[in-house]
Amino acid sequence: MESGAAAGPGGGRFPFPYTPYLIQERFMAALYGALEAGRVGIFESPTGTEEQIRRKKREDRLEKIRHNVQLKYAAKRKRSEEDETKHLLQLSKEVLSEGAGVDVLEQLDHNEEELILAEYESDEEKKVVSGLEEDDDDLEEEHVTKIYYCSRTHSQLSQFVREVQKSPFGKDTRLVSLGSRQNLCVNEEVRRLGALPLINDRCMEMQKNKHEKKSDEESEGKKRRASRTVCPFYSYEQMQFLRDEVLVEVKDIEQLVALGRETKACPYYGSRYAIPAAQLVVLPYQMLLHEPTRSAAGIKLKDQVVIIDEAHNLIDTITCIHSVEVSGAQLCCAHSQLSQYMERYRKRLKAKNLMYIKQILYLLERFVAMLGGNVNQNPSCQAVSQTGTVLKSINDFLFQSQIDNINLFKVQRYCEKSLISRKLFGFVERYGGPGTAVKTNKENQKLAGLQNFLLTLQQGSDKEGAPQIPPVEAENDQLRTASPLMQIEGFLSALTNANQDGRVILSRQGTVGQSSLKFLLLNPAVHFAKVVEECRAVIIAGGTMQPVADFREQLLSCAGMDPARVVEFSCGHVIPPENILPIILCSGPSNQQLEFTYQTRDLPQMMDETGRILCNLCNVVPGGVVCFFPSYEYEKQVYAHWEKTGLLTRLATKKKIFQEPKKANQVEQVLVEYAKCIKRCSQAGGQMTGALLLSVVGGKMSEGINFSDDLGRCVIMVGMPYPNIKSPELQEKMTWLDKTMPRAAGEAPSRVLIENLCMKAVNQSIGRAIRHQKDFASILLLDHRYTRPAIFNKLPQWIRDRTQVKPAFGSAFAELRKVRTCILCTATKTVSHCTHLYFSQTFTLE
Repeated sequence: MESGAAAGPGGGRFPFPYTPYLIQERFMAALYGALEAGRVGIFESPTGTEEQIRRKKREDRLEKIRHNVQLKYAAKRKRSEEDETKHLLQLSKEVLSEGAGVDVLEQLDHNEEELILAEYESDEEKKVVSGLEEDDDDLEEEHVTKIYYCSRTHSQLSQFVREVQKSPFGKDTRLVSLGSRQNLCVNEEVRRLGALPLINDRCMEMQKNKHEKKSDEESEGKKRRASRTVCPFYSYEQMQFLRDEVLVEVKDIEQLVALGRETKACPYYGSRYAIPAAQLVVLPYQMLLHEPTRSAAGIKLKDQVVIIDEAHNLIDTITCIHSVEVSGAQLCCAHSQLSQYMERYRKRLKAKNLMYIKQILYLLERFVAMLGGNVNQNPSCQAVSQTGTVLKSINDFLFQSQIDNINLFKVQRYCEKSLISRKLFGFVERYGGPGTAVKTNKENQKLAGLQNFLLTLQQGSDKEGAPQIPPVEAENDQLRTASPLMQIEGFLSALTNANQDGRVILSRQGTVGQSSLKFLLLNPAVHFAKVVEECRAVIIAGGTMQPVADFREQLLSCAGMDPARVVEFSCGHVIPPENILPIILCSGPSNQQLEFTYQTRDLPQMMDETGRILCNLCNVVPGGVVCFFPSYEYEKQVYAHWEKTGLLTRLATKKKIFQEPKKANQVEQVLVEYAKCIKRCSQAGGQMTGALLLSVVGGKMSEGINFSDDLGRCVIMVGMPYPNIKSPELQEKMTWLDKTMPRAAGEAPSRVLIENLCMKAVNQSIGRAIRHQKDFASILLLDHRYTRPAIFNKLPQWIRDRTQVKPAFGSAFAELRKVRTCILCTATKTVSHCTHLYFSQTFTLE
């Protein structure tokens, strides 16, 4: 395709790798204006994969204000960090030696010293450690002006990076891809742990071992026993080399990992070293939206540009990131571990550490009491007398649990600065395995050891006299309970939110171990506010952003954003109007009104009518038909009903039937078989004309999968996928909105929320079919309620403008037959293209 350029404001040009469409030129002009004016923009561009190519072109604007900065402070900063760590380790040993008797010191193994907390100084106290306070400005690298580009999944980010590589800016852009340790770790021993918390803990432990090893070698030479494992990829020199390679040539996550293996350098830390000098940072938006994660990664948003792509579920993402749940089993386990840790090292811990540990133990005790349990008993054996779910405000929860006199901000900071959860993890790792027991001193002869508690969790036996179990089972149990305090720290942090911004949910189930405490964030704007305040400009973008009222009101208005700073832009679709046929169908072939409410959708006549509609459609629509149901349960119910009535057999004569699996690792195989079947049918001819895919709204196939060309000639939406309004979390959110938000057009905010959640899910699902300019498909919405103005106006404009309302099935069927000729004429030409397109670029699974 020929390259082209679109005119920008002031006569500038936006270079494209192809001749741009008019709507793309308008998109770029609006985007340029938003960046130039420092706005917060809500951008909608429903043109499939091409939107990512366009969005990247704001590089042209930012190239004028970027700086070339030499990487001259990194080595100094790294040396300072290592010296500080080494100094603290030595200081900790000296301080501990001064305050403890020889009899206690002799009972500790040499490498057990690392488990002891260093002396803690709170913010109010003057720091006594000299030589560690330096001017941060001297140590930090200068950050050039940059774009932070965020998306939902690593696969979407990799696709974006590939588009950057192909763009006119590909060779001159300094780009770095960020990710979690789970995606970037190249140490196979660590990767095999699987769970992200365990990978994080092991990585941090290996870093500590590296510093400890250096200190031990200097102080004791060869007297030390075999050293603990250190990561061979955590080499400063090699990571600096990897950083330089990353900045020289654009690389996606997969290429970054391959480079890390080749250079024996850690991609996780090497990529972070590249952030200050990078012009474009690509990262999952969970990493940017969570402030502690953002800070730990070295991300600085001051006067930078942030682009959040695939932002249709941004509000839900922020809510989920800052909502935390802890189980009764985790609380009891953490209490037992921390109690034994304190008893083991009581004489080696300073008064400040003991005070905070006792406060944490008290908090855990009260949390378990709120669930109706006792921390000194096995949680799996304690029955809960009053089961059910109770919601409380933060203040009510603090008062009723009798912890309102504890400064949670100080406890939170202590946990963060002392690294107590990691110390406890090392303690569990050392003494939680089979065949080991905590060494006891004279004051603690009756301590049964951590292993006994772990055994009781698994077997439900009493704390004392627990029988031995096979090592494999003990190891599995250790993996499940290795670091519960880290999760609990997140819950404590959540309780520091303002009283009006969240709720605490007490879920009391059969036993204390099965019960849980959950913090539910009600106001996501409090965490998004800092992003929009610090950044030069923020772009919230997606293919389907309708309805946008949620973003305006729940995120921006609640964050105190000046409405004048917010700009909205929605461009049309590149396809001609005749290439899409959206129909709202009000009744079926037997004149049964289509209304799939919770009360009527289970009726046999409704399921029969749905089946008759599909049978008629499969007779005239070649290729692939994708049918979305509101839930997995309803899809299974309808499938079983059709199987019993014989309707499934009739459908199978025209289309091979596929069902969306619940397990994520099975989705790709189903999609591959679905695509192969369509290709095979189009080439062979015969009675079977393609495949029917039964999918679920909100499932893996309703987002991120492109059913382009023959893979989706017709998309059907059965009913309206309203959320479960009986959910306590949703009810509390609705109540909060009604209290804090003004009524919109006479509708209560809670009602608007329910409709918006429904229509966001619908819009994501029906947008799967049309993916490029020459694509065409029909869309059927099976429910007469879609005709209501409040619902109809929430459809994307490019679909809404072309939608036909059909009260009867006959007229709708006639419209579908009209486009059949067009489909049949082009099916042979497009099937080869669509299959290639599907395998090459449509798999964007999480």
